[in-house]
Amino acid sequence: MTHPRHEPAQPLDADAVTARLAGRWLVEAVPETGSTNADLLAAAAAGAAAGTVLVAELQSGGRGRLGRSWVSPAGKGLTFSVLLRPAPPAPTWGWLPLLTGLALARTLGPAARLKWPNDLLLGPRGAKAAGILVQSGAGAVVVGVGLNVVTSQAELPVETATSLLLEGHRELDRAELLVDFLGRFDGLYTAWQAHGGDAGSSGLASGYRAVCATLGSEVSVELGSHVLLGRALDLDEGGRLLVRPTGGGALVPVAAGDVTHVRGVIR
Repeated sequence: MTHPRHEPAQPLDADAVTARLAGRWLVEAVPETGSTNADLLAAAAAGAAAGTVLVAELQSGGRGRLGRSWVSPAGKGLTFSVLLRPAPPAPTWGWLPLLTGLALARTLGPAARLKWPNDLLLGPRGAKAAGILVQSGAGAVVVGVGLNVVTSQAELPVETATSLLLEGHRELDRAELLVDFLGRFDGLYTAWQAHGGDAGSSGLASGYRAVCATLGSEVSVELGSHVLLGRALDLDEGGRLLVRPTGGGALVPVAAGDVTHVRGVIR
């Protein structure tokens, strides 16, 4: 089986992207860093303004949720973090990775689906094309995104991953993808803030449910002391996954921090 090839991407022009965003976001780009999330968390502690976006051509120490690594060859992915200082109370911040996923799914179109809480899936196999990691500190939140754009099959870290190139996505320009994403993210985030972090009244919850492949699936959730088997039915007001255990019983809320692995049939 042959796979499409793509010439190495040109470095992202941060000034040009910033200019297109009408001053709402300040985009900075670096050739390489250990972690864009770690860099912005440090910047937040030093008083950096909300709306700062850091893009790295190569992230050498990137990681996903629960300490997993995120690897992408230089220039082949879109790896960036966004610094936020949310006004809604901290208990509502659990919706921010879901908000980010929804913005990313809308950027990539109707073929994109979301695996709760932080993966974006593409293609008939439901392969992972992007991961999201949200961290907080010093009263700020940093939203990190790693999207495989022109990564070849041989460059992907695992067989269950994919890229926009491999899935035949029409847009492979990383600057265009970033501008589109930040515009959609801004709309969702502004509405969420205006509603005090209420995902229901802001439309965030219904929007996420519409593109979440996990809901309705049989799942296996590895918790600290046991494995929960059941069907994922819904989300609660805090963005936690509600699972009906196999054999019946009350719905079990699963927080993102408790999940080691969620596995199910993606319809």
